[in-house]
Amino acid sequence: MSVHPRAGAQAQRSDLVDVPRLITSYYAEHPDVEDPAQQVAFGTSGHRGSSLRRSFNEDHIVAVSQAICEYRAAQGYTGPLFLGKDTHALSEPATVSALEVFAANGVQVLVDSRDGYTPTPALSHAILTHRHLGADGVVVTPSHNPPEDGGFKYNPPHGGPADTDVTKWIQDRANALLADNLNGVKRIPYARAKEAAGRFDFLAAYVDDLPSVIDMAAIADAKVRIGADPLGGASVAYWGAIAERHKLDLTVVNPDVDPTFGFMTLDWDGKIRMDCSSPNAMASLIGKRADYQVATGNDADADRHGIVTPDAGLMNPNHFLAVAIQYLFQARDGWRADAAIGKTLVSSSMIDRVAADLGRTLIEVPVGFKWFVPGLLDGSVGFGGEESAGASFLRRDGQVWTTDKDGLLLCLLAAEIIATTGRSPSEHYADLVARHGAPAYARIDVASTREEKAVLGKLSPEQVTATELAGEPITAKLTAAPGNGAPIGGLKVVTASGWFAARPSGTEDVYKVYAESFQGPEHLERIQQEARGVVSAALAG
Repeated sequence: MSVHPRAGAQAQRSDLVDVPRLITSYYAEHPDVEDPAQQVAFGTSGHRGSSLRRSFNEDHIVAVSQAICEYRAAQGYTGPLFLGKDTHALSEPATVSALEVFAANGVQVLVDSRDGYTPTPALSHAILTHRHLGADGVVVTPSHNPPEDGGFKYNPPHGGPADTDVTKWIQDRANALLADNLNGVKRIPYARAKEAAGRFDFLAAYVDDLPSVIDMAAIADAKVRIGADPLGGASVAYWGAIAERHKLDLTVVNPDVDPTFGFMTLDWDGKIRMDCSSPNAMASLIGKRADYQVATGNDADADRHGIVTPDAGLMNPNHFLAVAIQYLFQARDGWRADAAIGKTLVSSSMIDRVAADLGRTLIEVPVGFKWFVPGLLDGSVGFGGEESAGASFLRRDGQVWTTDKDGLLLCLLAAEIIATTGRSPSEHYADLVARHGAPAYARIDVASTREEKAVLGKLSPEQVTATELAGEPITAKLTAAPGNGAPIGGLKVVTASGWFAARPSGTEDVYKVYAESFQGPEHLERIQQEARGVVSAALAG
């Protein structure tokens, strides 16, 4: 993975998206319905694309919105639909298009009463506090994706990401509407749709409820110095409100909203990307790390977190997940004694070791936060997290908080850890390393054809003939997640002190190899090299 020479450097004018062209393309361009790249395609977090590539245009949004209306009707959902958006340039026009369709179908829509932006966790929180009404929601966001992208995500009444059976139905119906020149799409003018919409104060509902999940008083009493960077995203108004409402020593490091995100530093590939787990994208905040006891970042819809400490800089997401789990399962006495720990199968095995040390059940699931929804809802899973810096956990009394990732929550948890222990999360991670060993973890991309990716996604353990990996006997060959038996869409191979997982990319002609070793970087390199051979042999067989 070659790193761009300007990675981590301030974006220049030539790096910025042409916003007028982007918006014009949203309305003026129309997808080729025969081209799979221009059809509606729901991934793990909804449909994403760009109007410049004819993959996120008005046609897509009205078709998806109509499909959601028909899905809701088929399921008998009659409660309100919460509609939120982030700060990407395409989010505003897509929200307008969606509202016109929802209103025409008689859906009771609730939009932000402040005409502001809505973080994904605030939408999930709103759905769950109104689930007795059968509420659901849509958040218009491509998450951390570049400024030219748009995204559209549906959360059913359980408050979390829709499952694949739901998204496939919506996707297929939307594509059928596209193929039929949008015949069947109901729509009314925006002025009437806006007038019909109800108002909901997402910010107050979320911010006022935070003491039920975080010890806000402890953070305030300890006067923890916090620097919060929304990275120009939907959490921009939330951090100021959190500081004021809960009397925190918190500075909003960058309060600017700019659809070009021109204040960002470039990511590893030279693109602007609001990835709060990337040292390159977070370079400016890392440079301010000495000014705060903890500095935090969020992506554009605030479902991810980045934790920066004076002693370690930006923490690896896996490291902070392990620290969060270690802390929470000792500090939360209101949780069920049998509450489990949830992790995705490509998250660090440090979490496995922490879970074993705590005497807690570990539930390992495929990639995708949707797998944690049932456990978070009923309190049987105390914490669910994934390696890409997304996590959520229960309220202090063991009840559900959100069933989608909550980046603000994890940032505030870092402050609580400092307040109650007097030590930074990175210092706590050093304790875990001293106790359990130091893992080396990395992800690489390997070139692959579409045919090979299709085979990899459907492998069986029997197709893997290798018995050793990097000098150790293989102890498990997994194509289904041990936590719930669901297919992982790839392969995971495990030894006593290391593992790798290979999964086909949904957008590029590569497969991704995640690997980890508790024997150091050299052993990790051996695992990565041999992983290619194991996968190649399985594909050839």
